[in-house]
Amino acid sequence: MQMHQLKRKSPNRKSIKVGRGGKRGKTSGRGTKGQKARAGRKLYPEIRDRIKKIPKLRGYRFTSIQEKSIAVNLDTLSAFFKDGELVNIKTLIEKGIIKMKKGKFPRVKILGRGDMKSKISVEGVKISESAKALIEKAGGKIIEKHK
Repeated sequence: MQMHQLKRKSPNRKSIKVGRGGKRGKTSGRGTKGQKARAGRKLYPEIRDRIKKIPKLRGYRFTSIQEKSIAVNLDTLSAFFKDGELVNIKTLIEKGIIKMKKGKFPRVKILGRGDMKSKISVEGVKISESAKALIEKAGGKIIEKHK
């Protein structure tokens, strides 16, 4: 036996073939050209096109910064409050006319629907012009807090 006739016990590890017949040549398993063949390969979601075409309501992206005031009418106040009582946010909550919002006092505005028979004093609450006139006509007073 000569040197050139020797054979290995275990054959050489096969090298990875490149080209058309290989395992990971040419397109490297990515198929052909296009977005899916590129690096990064982030696909654009098709549903986004449909969502963008749906008509939106005016102001759909933004919510109001200010909370709306809770409207309380004069007929409600005359039913719950007697002569000489003070009307403010705390007394309105105690009587069950309004409720707290997320642990905070809500904004309240008194509107002029109904008649005012009792002489009440109103403090720290917004009041419409018609309600203000009816309260003062009944003999009540409005105490305005200075900021």
